[in-house]
Amino acid sequence: MAKRLIVVGGGAGGPSAAAKAKRVYPDLEVTILESGEHVSFSA
Repeated sequence: MAKRLIVVGGGAGGPSAAAKAKRVYPDLEVTILESGEHVSFSA
């Protein structure tokens, strides 16, 4: 069974936490929930 992470909020912190979690746990299934039109991200 795959592990899942749900991130609530698409501001700067949400996608950053999701990216870090994917680096640490590559098989993790990540979902980001954002009520607005845009999700923040950085490279």
